[in-house]
Amino acid sequence: MAKCLSSICAVNHVVESDFLKGIIPAPARRALGKEKIDSLEKLSGYSETEIMQLHGFGKNSMEKLKNYMKENNLSFNEN
Repeated sequence: MAKCLSSICAVNHVVESDFLKGIIPAPARRALGKEKIDSLEKLSGYSETEIMQLHGFGKNSMEKLKNYMKENNLSFNEN
């Protein structure tokens, strides 16, 4: 008989923030969360290159993020 793994899942379950939910895919949101980037203001302190180096970010996520930031009158740091 197979063992129930629900206790393992409960311990390892990570609660995701709603920051950028519906704007960029979950892997990209998780990457930002790991870096403790939870606002557009914090995000604007980084360069595109720095964000693209995060595991979970690709061209599609970056384009969506740049458009969303532009709509909110913010942009990436030019470093």
